[in-house]
Amino acid sequence: MRFLALLLAPLAILPACKDSEGRAVERLAAEASPFLERKPASTGRIRELDLVAAPTNLALLDGRSLDVWAYNGQLPGPTIRVMVGDTLRVRFLNRLPQPSTIHWHGIRLPNGMDGVPGVTQPPIPPGGSFVYEFVARDPGTFWYHPHIRGSEQLERGLYGMLIVEEAEAPPEREILWVLDDWRLDETGQIDPRFVTRGDLAHDGRWGTVITVNGDVAPDLVLGEGERVRLRILNAANGRVFRPDFGAFDARVIAFDGLATARPLPADDLVLAPGNRVDLDLVASSRQGDRIRVMDRFTRRENHLATIRVGPSLAPIVVRRPNPGFVPTWSGAEAIAPDVTFRLNAKLGGPFGVQWMINDHPMHHDDQSPISEWHEPPYRLRRGKWTKLRFVNESARLHPMHLHGQFFKVVARDGRPVDEEHWRDTVLVGPRETVDVGLVPTEPGSWMLHCHIMEHQDAGMMTLIAVDG
Repeated sequence: MRFLALLLAPLAILPACKDSEGRAVERLAAEASPFLERKPASTGRIRELDLVAAPTNLALLDGRSLDVWAYNGQLPGPTIRVMVGDTLRVRFLNRLPQPSTIHWHGIRLPNGMDGVPGVTQPPIPPGGSFVYEFVARDPGTFWYHPHIRGSEQLERGLYGMLIVEEAEAPPEREILWVLDDWRLDETGQIDPRFVTRGDLAHDGRWGTVITVNGDVAPDLVLGEGERVRLRILNAANGRVFRPDFGAFDARVIAFDGLATARPLPADDLVLAPGNRVDLDLVASSRQGDRIRVMDRFTRRENHLATIRVGPSLAPIVVRRPNPGFVPTWSGAEAIAPDVTFRLNAKLGGPFGVQWMINDHPMHHDDQSPISEWHEPPYRLRRGKWTKLRFVNESARLHPMHLHGQFFKVVARDGRPVDEEHWRDTVLVGPRETVDVGLVPTEPGSWMLHCHIMEHQDAGMMTLIAVDG
C-alpha cells in the first residue's frame, strides 16, 4: 500500500459550471478551429523514401560505441522535409527483432496511416513492411517514432523529425536539436531492463546521460548578432526539459508544430516528452561571448549545449512562420467538460503497476493487441467545440497526447489560461486539473495516452472516436 501511495493522492474534482452553456458553446464554435476547412491544394509532388528500422552500432555519447536501434543507420533518424500539399510516401521495412509501426506525431492524416497497432493497422512483424502515404496539410515541426513497445524502441533510438514547410523560400540558418537521455548499464550499453516498477512508480525512465542529437553537451557557433531558427524536439521516454538560453534573445514562434499568434518569450519554456518548439534565437553582438544552455526543470541543473559567438557572418533571412490563428475562447473555463479523464493507477498487470484512464488500463503490443476494444469508449462530433478535462489523481507527471487533432489549453485548476498557441501534448502536473478545448476535425478512432512511454506501456491509453 505504501508503494501505491507513491503513485496516487486524493484530489477534489472541480464542480462543473452551469453558466448558459448552450449559448457559450455556440459562441466558441463560431470562433471555430482554423483546421476544420484547411485542405491545401495538392502540389502534385510525391516525396518517396525508404525507412529501415534495424539494430546498428554508432559512435554516440562523446564517441563511445553504442548498440542502438535506428532508422537508416542514423540517430536521430533522417530528417524528412516536404512542403504543404506534397504527398509523403514512406516504405517502412522492419528489421528489428520485434514488431513495430511508425506513428507520425502531430500530423493530421487519414486514420489508417496513424501507425497504432490493433487500431489503425496490424503490428508489422520482423521482416515485414508497410507503406505510409498521406498529404502534408499543416506546416510545422513534427516527428515520427514507433507506437509499439515504445518504452524500449524509443529508448534504443528510433525517432526522427518531419518538417513541413509553408512554401518555397530563400535559405535560412536552421538548427535541429533532438533532446534525449540514456540509461546505461555497467557495460556502458543501454540498460535492457524496461518498464521497471521503479520507472512506473515515478515519472518513467529518466536516463543519466543527456544528449543533443546523440552528443553530450555539443558546441554551437553563431556569428555576432546572428539570428537562427532553432527547432527542438523532446524525444525522451520520460524526462521533461526546461531549456534556459541565458542572455541570448529567444522567442517562441511555433509550438507542437504550429505557429504562435505572435512571438512569445521563452523564459519559462517547458518541453514534456513529445513536445516540439521553434525558437527565433539571436546571438549576442560580441564575439567571444558564450552561454551554457542549461536544463532547469529539476533542482539538479543539466548542461544541454554551449553556444559560442564567433565572427560575424553574412546575414541570412530567418523564415518566421506566418502568425497562426489562435482563438482566445474566453469564458471556456466556466463550461462543463464534455468528457473527464481521470489519471490514476493500481497495483497489478503485466508490469506490477497499471497506469489507467478512468480506472481502465489499456494495452497494445504484439502480445496483447486491442482486441477487447470493439468500440472506442469516448465519442466526439466533428466540427463541434468540445472541452476535455484531465484530472490527475496521482502524484506523478502525465504529458497527455491526443492523436490526429490540435487543442488549446483553456484552464488549469479552474483558472483561465490563454497560451496563444495550439498543442497536441499537454503536461498535467501532480494533482492538477487541466481543461483543453478543441474542434475535432479528423474522423476515425484516435489514441489518447500519456507520452511517458512507461506509463503508456503500463496501460495509460484510451480511444476517442470522431464521428462525421
